This record gives sequence, C-alpha cells and structure tokens, in this order.
Amino acid sequence: MKDFKKIIKETSRSNRIVAGFNVFGYEEAISVVKAAESIHAPVILMTNKFAVNHMPVEYWGLLLKKIADDAKVPVCVHLDHTQDPDIIARAIHSGYDSVMYDGSQLPLNDNIYYTREMVDYAHKHNIMIEGEIGSVGYSDLSENIYKSQFTDPEEAGYFAEKSGVDMLAVAIGTIHKLDKPNAEIQFDRIAEIEKATDIPLVIHGFSGVKTEDIRYLKGHQIGKVNIGTAIRQAMGYVLRDGYINNPGVYDRMAFMADAIEAAKIQAENKIRQLWYE
Repeated sequence: MKDFKKIIKETSRSNRIVAGFNVFGYEEAISVVKAAESIHAPVILMTNKFAVNHMPVEYWGLLLKKIADDAKVPVCVHLDHTQDPDIIARAIHSGYDSVMYDGSQLPLNDNIYYTREMVDYAHKHNIMIEGEIGSVGYSDLSENIYKSQFTDPEEAGYFAEKSGVDMLAVAIGTIHKLDKPNAEIQFDRIAEIEKATDIPLVIHGFSGVKTEDIRYLKGHQIGKVNIGTAIRQAMGYVLRDGYINNPGVYDRMAFMADAIEAAKIQAENKIRQLWYE
C-alpha cells in the first residue's frame, strides 16, 4: 500500500524531506496525521526509547498501525533509537514499517557488525532500517552518559556500504531536545558525507534547526528528519495553562482538544516547511 523506502529515496534526491515525529500517545499521533492530511504529505509516526520503556512496543504497534491504516496520506510507523535486538524484533512483528538500530555508542566495527545483523533480520521481513554513524547528543544529558560525536564522512561511507542500512542518521550539528532553534549546522560536513555515500540521510534533533537552515538542508541528500520537542512543547503549554487557569479541573480531557489543535498547527508548520516551502 505504501512504499516508504521508495518515498524516502525519492525525497533524498528532491527538494523535499519527510517529517518524522516522535509521539507519546494517541493525542500526538492523531495531531500529526491530521496535519499531514491537511497538507497532503506523507509523514512518519515514531516511538523512541522513552516511549517503549513507558508502554510495550506491541501496544504501540497496534495503536499506530491502526492510525496509519486509516489515514488519507501515506503514514509510516517507525521505531526510533533502539539498541535492544529483542525490542526491534518485537516491533517488526507488531506492525512497524521501519526500525532503527542505534549502535552509535559502539566502536565502528562493532556498530557495523550488530547493525548488519539487524539489517538482515529486518530485510528478511521487508522492513526498512536506519543506522547511525557519529552520535547526536542530548541537551539534558551529560557527555559521560551519551557520547556526542560528529560524523566522519569517510566512516559514513564505509558504514553505509558494510551495514546495508536503508537510511543513515548523521551528526552534523543538531542536538536532541533543544527547546530553541539554535543548532549550528555544518553544511561542509554534509557535503563531504554526500560524496561518500548516496543513501538517504537522516537528521535527528530537528526541532533545534533554524528556519533558514531548513531551506538549505532541503537541497541536500536528506530523506527524513526527526522532530519531537516542538510538538511536545505546543501540547504541553496548552495543558499547563489549562490546569493553572482552571485549578478546580483535574480531568485532562477538558483541555485535550485545544492541546491536539496546538500540536496539529505546529506539525503543519514543520511539514509545510519540509514538503512545500
């Protein structure tokens, strides 16, 4: 019904990028899909390690696959940042269309070895798979906990060839969980990576990218970007203000319609920037 491997490859060679959104429940997921439908663009619903630690991946698969199947635009369900082969296998058998094996904290050859194992398993089940070379850090975690390292272009080419991944996440200046668009993108590094491999590239931490930089990135070999903080902020601000301004109300459903609409507007802005503007 939907060939996201083809969609990602085509966008990586065009002036468009597919938006992937990390979601943490029905509300974010439906806001993203409604946004994509309003703009007539494909979109990716992603669950990261925090989401699958909170709720079993099988539950996520059932929920997000149903939302994707009912959508009026192509919707891919993707497992983000996972080091556990068991969770990847469970996701593959729970309705996910795409998975990521994150070996970015491993030495290069170990990263290739374990990623290749996951690639072979995913491809056996016709599932798309993403790997990472270099490492995108987190704004709220110590360097000692999660190593941040820019992608070496030569290593990127070697990793892409040996691992067999369908998409390659690279570290070029973005940071996970930035709450303001102030990432410093290394465009020269992207150009060197593109010389080393022709597979679609993925940029994580995209909430921190400046609007003017998005326009430049669309001219590069990027098939997918990951967005999370931007829509969580939009929804969180509405919920927080609702409780503060209505101290006698404890039912979150009283504020959820407005929160979903705020997240939808934010998602529309991001998708429009990546797909049309």
